[in-house]
Amino acid sequence: MQPRLDVVVGIVRDATERILINQRPSGTYLEGFWEFPGGKRRAGEDRETALKRELDEELGIEVVVAKPLLALRHDYLDRLVHLDVWSVLEYSGKPRARESQGIAWVQPEEMSDINFLPADTPIIAALLERS
Repeated sequence: MQPRLDVVVGIVRDATERILINQRPSGTYLEGFWEFPGGKRRAGEDRETALKRELDEELGIEVVVAKPLLALRHDYLDRLVHLDVWSVLEYSGKPRARESQGIAWVQPEEMSDINFLPADTPIIAALLERS
C-alpha cells in the first residue's frame, strides 16, 4: 500500500497577478521540479493552520486571508498525494526563499514552459482557466 501524504498548497500572487513558484531543492523527492509553495499537513492540524505554517516556514510570509481553490489527488509510483489548494488573497511580508529553494514570479501563461511536478498539472489548468 502506498503512503498517503496530505499536502496544502498556496497560490500566492503579487500586485501584477504573477504567481509565486518554487523549485524543489537538491536532496528532496523529485528535486529540481518546480511547484507551488506549501507542504505536508501535520497529524491533527487543520488545513488553514497548515497552510499558514508552511508558507511562513518556506517563504516568511503571514497569510492573512485565504480561501480554498480546489482539491485533488495524484498517484505517484511510490506515494499517493492529496493536494488541498488555497488561493492566498492577502498576506504580509515579502516572500523569500527560507529553505534554499529557488523561487520565481510567473504569469499563468508562462507555466506550460516550466518543469512542474506532475501533480500540479490540474492546478495550472485551473489557473489558466481563471486568468
